[in-house]
Order: sequence, then structure tokens, then C-alpha cells
Amino acid sequence: MNVTKALPHLSVEEVKKRMDEAPRSLYRKRWRIIYHALVDPQPAEEIALHCGVAKDTVHKLISRYNRFGIAAIETPGKGGRKRFYLTFEQEKQFLEPFFERAAKGEIATCAEIHQAYEARMNGTVHENTIYKILARHGWRKVVPRPKHPKAEREMQETFKKTSQPSLNRQ
Repeated sequence: MNVTKALPHLSVEEVKKRMDEAPRSLYRKRWRIIYHALVDPQPAEEIALHCGVAKDTVHKLISRYNRFGIAAIETPGKGGRKRFYLTFEQEKQFLEPFFERAAKGEIATCAEIHQAYEARMNGTVHENTIYKILARHGWRKVVPRPKHPKAEREMQETFKKTSQPSLNRQ
């Protein structure tokens, strides 16, 4: 079995310090693998077993660390919006006229926003894209319900007939 070794880009003390003080658990785990490969070089299977990762993870991480140094460990991370038409700020600017109309009490429909968005993009965009944009910017569908679920029609009619006339109706 081949022994997996890490190049000494940093001293063992510096690696240990980074392993203890890393802000994200992903970085701490990566630094632990590097520390293990620096202090006690062993086959990748052993390092993987001790660090709780897959053997391939050890191979890839050590290889990247040996080539690129610290930059291989402290990467931007996983997740995030990788595919989008507009940035968050551009979406906010696009929705601004609709926000202003809504503040005045006017109704902005999804179909109308969809049409304006497609005009801005000069192409077709799926309807779900609009719903995701609206959700991202805190919009939600508010529709008054037509009647209360516990309402009794007969009691309402009786109340209308037997209640005293309002002072406002005179």
C-alpha cells in the first residue's frame, strides 16, 4: 500500500492551529486530513478511517493540497445559486415597479410579471422561475377567502333581519 503524504506548505503547528480555529466544519475536517498526512503518513484507507471520510476524498484532498496549497482547503464551499438569469440585486430592481404598485393597493399578477420578465430576458422563461423570484424577495400570494369556514348562512340572514339598523345608514 502506498503511504499518503502531504507536502509541508505549512508547519505542523500552523496546520493544527487552522484545524482548531477553522470557521466551518468542512474546513476543520479537511485540515484534520492534512494534519494526519503530515504527522503520521499512512495509506489513504487508514487516514479515511480515522477522519471519517471516504478513501477517494483523502486522495483528492491531498492531491489538491500538494498542488495548490492552502487554496485547496479553504474553498468558497458548496451550494449557492450557480445558474440564474439576474443577480439578487437585479431581481430586486426588476420587481421594484411591482412593489410600488402593490404598496398603492394595485394588483400585480404573476402572468404580468412573467411577461415583463420574458421581455427583459428576450426569451422564454418557465413560470416557476417567477414564483421562485417572488418567494426569494418575500412576496406571497394573499387572497381573501370567500367565506369563513365556520359560517352558517341561516344565522347570518337571521342576524341581518333582527339586528338594529346602524346609525351610519340613516
